[in-house]
Amino acid sequence: MANPKEKTPMCLVNELARFNRIQPQYKLLNERGPAHAKMFTVQLTLGEQTWEAEGSSIKKAQHAAASKALNETTLPKPTPRPPKNNVNNNPGSITPTVELNGLAMKRGEPAIYRPLDPKPVPNYRANYNFRGMYNQRYHCPVPKIFYVQLTVGNSEFFGEGKTRQAARHNAAMKALQALQNEPIPEKLPQNGETGKESEEDKDANKSEISVVFEIALKRNIPVSFEVIKESGPPHMKSFVTRVTVGEFTAEGEGNSKKLSKKRAAMAVLQELKKLPPLPVIEKPKLYFKKRPKTILKTGPEYGQGMNPISRLAQIQQAKKEKEPEYVLLSERGMPRRREFVMQVKVGNEITTGTGPNKKIAKRNAAEAMLLQLGYKASTPLQDQSEKLGENKSWNGQNVGFPEPTSNSKYCFLNL
Repeated sequence: MANPKEKTPMCLVNELARFNRIQPQYKLLNERGPAHAKMFTVQLTLGEQTWEAEGSSIKKAQHAAASKALNETTLPKPTPRPPKNNVNNNPGSITPTVELNGLAMKRGEPAIYRPLDPKPVPNYRANYNFRGMYNQRYHCPVPKIFYVQLTVGNSEFFGEGKTRQAARHNAAMKALQALQNEPIPEKLPQNGETGKESEEDKDANKSEISVVFEIALKRNIPVSFEVIKESGPPHMKSFVTRVTVGEFTAEGEGNSKKLSKKRAAMAVLQELKKLPPLPVIEKPKLYFKKRPKTILKTGPEYGQGMNPISRLAQIQQAKKEKEPEYVLLSERGMPRRREFVMQVKVGNEITTGTGPNKKIAKRNAAEAMLLQLGYKASTPLQDQSEKLGENKSWNGQNVGFPEPTSNSKYCFLNL
């Protein structure tokens, strides 16, 4: 089916039968044709009505019979169900966050989501001792609402929802409504001050520690973080971390090792950003030489020692033309002395070849086609008669058997 969600005729027939409280019955009536092109005839019975249809497979014949039954049946049909309302109006069921990410990539402005603290809910004193009609206590919990801040370039949007993902979808929907009609900003040049600003925007999404390691890697400077001080009681520890980047050092303090390491990286970044920019080194372009064609398959002497059938097929592939087409024209002669005639067609050229079997006839036809196209004859192979031994006459001599020896296990028949 073109649409995978569309119901097949057999499915619709099943619904029709279920609606009328009857059972559909499919019966294979006939099967004809060769093994590679079978045709099947199937009969469908619905109540007192029957239909027949043919198809290249049993399943196709069943579908054809079901289609005919749907068009010609007099049974009452069920009312079609209304289509389900799609909650997401985006095409292809694309979520707003995914659609916004695509728009943000086109604009060159990353979409950044930040969770916000929930709004304070007024504390109403609930009367837990109140008993209702059936001597029960009632308590209505307030549903939790999540809030998200979305930043796209210089624009900010806020979303809310019952889950954090729903809040992100709500903020993305607001951003799409505001940014879809706005023109896409032009890309800023990479050199100069604007290039520095774009690099700073990229670094804003990375942690300070990662930025320190990247700068040190580009400038080939060693980096080391070390906890130099630890103080305070176990439940209120204070750590001091020292970072060393080449000639620059800085310290950071926090109530955890991770926080102190981050603050030390923030402090040393202020010094690293004052360094002069690195010179831009252009990488040389790589040029690949095309491999020369070592064999010219269109030459008249190509493949003289090959099988003519393979030789003709390779020549046609080298010319980027249609492969040869072989057709058996006739088969004549006595059962023990058969002769086959094979025809080969290459473009507008047609040649024929004969032989005691189909393989040799096909080979001779290919050889004749090569000669007709202007190629030199293939190297003649040793005749099969030389390999198997020539057949001798029937006058009192053995036929096609080896000479007898003293230790021979063969039994010879003298005629």
